[in-house]
Amino acid sequence: MQTPTSLQIRISWPAGHLTATLDDTPTAQALAKALPRVSTARTWGEEVYFDTGLSVSRETGAREVVEPGTVAFWTDGDALALPYGPTPISQGDECRLASPCNVLGRLDGDPGLLATVRDGDPVRVEILDA
Repeated sequence: MQTPTSLQIRISWPAGHLTATLDDTPTAQALAKALPRVSTARTWGEEVYFDTGLSVSRETGAREVVEPGTVAFWTDGDALALPYGPTPISQGDECRLASPCNVLGRLDGDPGLLATVRDGDPVRVEILDA
């Protein structure tokens, strides 16, 4: 269910797609203004990330360790980061991002679907109409 303060996006790649619900944050608002966008997927352990063309500041609630399925914005790389499992710097099964990231929201479906994204795949991000 969509509330007035949340935004739904669709992230598509050749093998599938997921939707995500974003919270009303400054970074999510900036991202919404930049959509739709097509980028190139990069993988890092069990994380998919891709350039957004946006440059935003790190927010006060930025976190390095997040739950699988978190939609995060990596301010150091101007990229959307979508972790679904451990990365090369994780301790145990945690999702540890490369550096603290702005948390934008959550994937609506099974984050494990991101395992079908291949490094170099085209990724499209667009706003879902209500």
